[in-house]
Amino acid sequence: MRRFLLLATVVCLTVVGTLSAASRELGQGFLDHGVATPISCHRGTVATVDGRGRPVVLSWLMDHRGAYELMLVDVETGKAEEYPTPFPLGDSPFASLLSSANKYYTHFGSHFVEFDPTCRAFTFCRKTSPQMAMSMTEDNRGVIWSATYPQSGVVSFDPKSRELKDYGHVYRQDWAQYPRSVAADNAGWIYLGIGSTACQVLAFDPKSGKASPLVPEDQRRHGSGYVYPGTDGKVYGQPNSSEQGNWHVYYQGQAERLAKRPATPAKNIITGSQGLFHDVFPDGSRLTRFDLLERVLVVEAAQSKRRKSVRFDYRSEGAHIMGVAAAPDGTVCGGTSFPMRFFSYDPRKDQWVNREAFGQWNTVARQGDRFFAGSYGGGRLLEWDPAARWVDTVPGKKESNPLFLAESAPTINRPHKLLAHPDGRTLVLAGTPGYGYTGGGLLFWDRKTHKQELLTHQQLIPEHSTMSLVALEGGKLLGGTTTAPGTGGQRKARQAELYLLDLATRRVEWHEAVLPGVQNYTDLCLGPGGLVCGFADRSRLFVFDPIKRKVVHQEATLERFGPTVSQQGPRVFVRGAKQEIFVLFARAVAQLETDRWQIRPLAPSPVTITAGGDFLDGRIYFAGGSHLYSYRVGE
Repeated sequence: MRRFLLLATVVCLTVVGTLSAASRELGQGFLDHGVATPISCHRGTVATVDGRGRPVVLSWLMDHRGAYELMLVDVETGKAEEYPTPFPLGDSPFASLLSSANKYYTHFGSHFVEFDPTCRAFTFCRKTSPQMAMSMTEDNRGVIWSATYPQSGVVSFDPKSRELKDYGHVYRQDWAQYPRSVAADNAGWIYLGIGSTACQVLAFDPKSGKASPLVPEDQRRHGSGYVYPGTDGKVYGQPNSSEQGNWHVYYQGQAERLAKRPATPAKNIITGSQGLFHDVFPDGSRLTRFDLLERVLVVEAAQSKRRKSVRFDYRSEGAHIMGVAAAPDGTVCGGTSFPMRFFSYDPRKDQWVNREAFGQWNTVARQGDRFFAGSYGGGRLLEWDPAARWVDTVPGKKESNPLFLAESAPTINRPHKLLAHPDGRTLVLAGTPGYGYTGGGLLFWDRKTHKQELLTHQQLIPEHSTMSLVALEGGKLLGGTTTAPGTGGQRKARQAELYLLDLATRRVEWHEAVLPGVQNYTDLCLGPGGLVCGFADRSRLFVFDPIKRKVVHQEATLERFGPTVSQQGPRVFVRGAKQEIFVLFARAVAQLETDRWQIRPLAPSPVTITAGGDFLDGRIYFAGGSHLYSYRVGE
């Protein structure tokens, strides 16, 4: 089986865009400043031919809505044809396959689809059990198989009979499974390699519709099973791909241990993950560049090696914004995801700058004259000096700006909170751990000594991750946890807690589930008198007294205001110029009146607010999908 990964040439990341925003009035004090990153991300791209033998490129495109279309680009003319996703949006491919019969398949959003480039149309679409394929394969009869997240679903499609069989979820666990590899033997059995909480290889019998686990429970460890189809009709793989050796051959539902790595090559199947990039056309020419930013592709001839550059165009609503904060240079900055880009908006010039980002900037914060980001994956901490020239981030390169400071994976993989401590030198990064793990830690960075310290969840509160943080007087931190594990992990804690940590000793002095049943302390903010206000589960305002270690006020807010904003770094609370505390709900902007701890609505939002949030020159800035918006306080 051939595996194709996302190539660096898919998007030309070195290009810098500087664009006028042409902000638009929305009424009631709201402004739409436009799209931060006006490009899409590919989620599976293949080079092939159409019905007339003309070379074409097929590419699933994703913006903030999910995968919204399949684009077909005629390599000779550059004409792009866009085919809207034939089912409701909101999900994206994690696996695709170009079959031996030149049909392009994928399975996401609980729908299995076939696209035929010979007639340039979707020729099959059928709803299935949830949710999306994490791997796909083609058996020796030409039947297409998909293995799906989150509970090892199995679907087959016979292109000849046009019959789709949905076998449902065949192997249930109490955590979301990633079946990242699937293979078929020539006896008709299907094998799934599963992770990440505990590795497994499943043998699935289509005749009975039942799956049998081949890795004994006492041998399952963190990691993923791996399988591939061999050219001899058998399947090969490992119970855990992160471990050396331990190769097996799988046939007719049975597993046999091998003494060494198999010499049998993988069957040539054009499939892969969301990064699938099959670059070879049937005539041997190669797609050497497919640039969604510059909207250009380059094809290299098989024999002469002569290169041809062709421009194309497509529609996009832009990448979704992870969160925003005011930077020291008077701009509003943040990051987008898919593609992962940095953006800066200058309200004075009404102008954008868009650049390559090192990873996904989940959470951002300002401290003094610098701007910091907590980046996914790897739980990375970056420092940007807006007054200096931008130099793309390279770990270990001191000239980089943003500068790579630290990495904390797997203890932290997906950052949720970056606390810029008021002492002016300490940064604290928090978040959930790596794939399949439970319990995240804290990364401390000292800007004066340039040293890091990483605490695990076992040193804090076992099986919890920190979602929110606030600095208190006396060198203390108040943290709010989430019971959510790392992606694909197993939830083990029953309810979230608040905790007090001494910054000097790095020790947790107290922790308690102060609000029974809560799973997530969404955000925290220091109020007057040393009291801390916060939101739990996006739906409950509370006020906590760190001295008495008790909740002194709480209010259910869901019915009146709806949920608060939600993002991997949510930034629900926004501090005003006079230290007012503003609150961002998904459909409204409000102010927290701290004398009575009452929420006063300021204005309903004309758009859904998806991420917060900062204050600059009288305006509250926030994200709505791919757009940056702001609200004038006092309108």
